[in-house]
Amino acid sequence: MAEWSNWSGRLHAKPARVASLSSEAEVVDAVRSAANSGLRMRVVGAAHSHAPLVPTEGVVFDLAGLSGLVSVDPAAGTARVHAGTRIADLGVPLRAEGVALLNQGDIDRQAIAGAVATGTHGTGEKLRNLSAGVMGARLILADGSRVDCSAENEPELFQAARLNLGALGVITELTLAVRPAYRLQEKIWLEDVDTVLDRLDELAAATRHFEFFWMPGRPRTACKSLAETDADPVYPLAEEGERRAWSDEVLANERNDKHSEMEYTVPREDGPACFRALREMLARDFPDLAWPVEYRTLAEDDVWLSTAYQRPGATLSVHQGVDQPDEPLFRACEALFAQFAGRPHWGKVHYRTGPELAALHPKWDDWWQVRDAWDPAGRFLNAHLEALRPANH
Repeated sequence: MAEWSNWSGRLHAKPARVASLSSEAEVVDAVRSAANSGLRMRVVGAAHSHAPLVPTEGVVFDLAGLSGLVSVDPAAGTARVHAGTRIADLGVPLRAEGVALLNQGDIDRQAIAGAVATGTHGTGEKLRNLSAGVMGARLILADGSRVDCSAENEPELFQAARLNLGALGVITELTLAVRPAYRLQEKIWLEDVDTVLDRLDELAAATRHFEFFWMPGRPRTACKSLAETDADPVYPLAEEGERRAWSDEVLANERNDKHSEMEYTVPREDGPACFRALREMLARDFPDLAWPVEYRTLAEDDVWLSTAYQRPGATLSVHQGVDQPDEPLFRACEALFAQFAGRPHWGKVHYRTGPELAALHPKWDDWWQVRDAWDPAGRFLNAHLEALRPANH
């Protein structure tokens, strides 16, 4: 029996084995072997999820070795990448081809397939999450067969695979939308938090990216903007807040302190009210919280399980150090986010039930129907996902 833990050390599991795979052929053989043994299968990227998506008593597939850029089609605006590729390892090879990802999150250590599987995103009122940029995917199914899906080929499988929770099969390759390489100018400043809330629309519209980080109890907040620029990069790179460089060099940040995290996306128009209610609750019930609340914007999309499906979003992230209990904090935050019809980030802590998630996601049942059609034996489920499965499936 092997042992596994996630990045923060909060999640642990004892799978039957952890298999490190570095080619599609190895994935096919490993899937067939696990299925023949009656074992369930889960895939791990960089183990950055705070939700228990990986833990299983079956087999964990580590795809870190299945990495690298496959090809780029600048004319079509697409790039094919291996599933285990770390986002941090995409910037330079994509730039060499004259292109870049449309957007990315605050850190770049995740595997691209894991980030897609959980709907990871950055910030920007006109920018969607990484799942919305998926143009095609290759999956290895439970019988070891391969299937390529896109909007034109197996369109329902494609819709489910864009944000898949690792529950459809093993993703080995993704086709992503890209754009011409671009540079960003970064700016960080302090501003009264109520003033920021009053002019959020103005701040979000002023630059390509805007977000703020608020430390509980403080009257001011750290605002951060990133504006597209034609100016030459400045090397050596400055500290966060002063960088001007290629997008992949500016969007990602060092976030090394171990923590757990909850994030909810509420309707964009409800963001300020939700934040104010959260601020009041934290001051009253958790006055000693020493980790920031992060506020970002997210464009709406058509990805079935996206937190921004058919509605623009404001995302609020709450953090807690791994040396502190997090459940009382997160349950209190979740109850508040629920008052604003918030949808939980799939890769972060949440306690929602299947029926509760069905009420939040219009395509919940459709996603499960497709999932179950392609994996009727549930080989790619674990206890966490099984608990969310609709009773009629």
